[in-house]
Amino acid sequence: MDAISIMRGLARNNAWANHRLLAACAQLSPDELHATRTSFFPTIMKTLNHILTVDWFYVDALVGGGRGRSAYAIEEPYAELAPLRAAQLASDRTLLAFVEGLAPAQLDAEVELDRRVGRLLDTAGAVLLHMLEHSIHHRGQVHAMLAGTRVAPPQLDEYFLREDLPVRRHELVELELEIG
Repeated sequence: MDAISIMRGLARNNAWANHRLLAACAQLSPDELHATRTSFFPTIMKTLNHILTVDWFYVDALVGGGRGRSAYAIEEPYAELAPLRAAQLASDRTLLAFVEGLAPAQLDAEVELDRRVGRLLDTAGAVLLHMLEHSIHHRGQVHAMLAGTRVAPPQLDEYFLREDLPVRRHELVELELEIG
């Protein structure tokens, strides 16, 4: 398997994991989503907003959107889950389209990041890996917070294994991801 195939699989997994986690969160009431819990960000909504705004920052840098740090200037742009969910799906689709269009040499292309310390350069491949790891980390926090609610945390670590496809097919169709 080549690096582009791995990146595409990781981007698909990212979209799928966001989809499953947000579907579970949609079963919670607004009070439950905003309840103070033990985690780096004190509520499920604050954590979901953080995942989204940081995704916006990195996706914008990857596609050359020019927003820089303004992409995450508002820490909590969504107080309600439904619009956050739609925005996360849109961001995931932008990332998927970017990764699907990548040629192998483009993983080494320079990407400019507008960080607090100034403008930094890194490769598209490194930025992708960092962004995906960041999302995994914070989805894990939401997963743990869900464990303290009436909603069971969804399975997030099985993806695109042939044996799992029959039980995942409906989610992949919902996401408009290629099956098989």
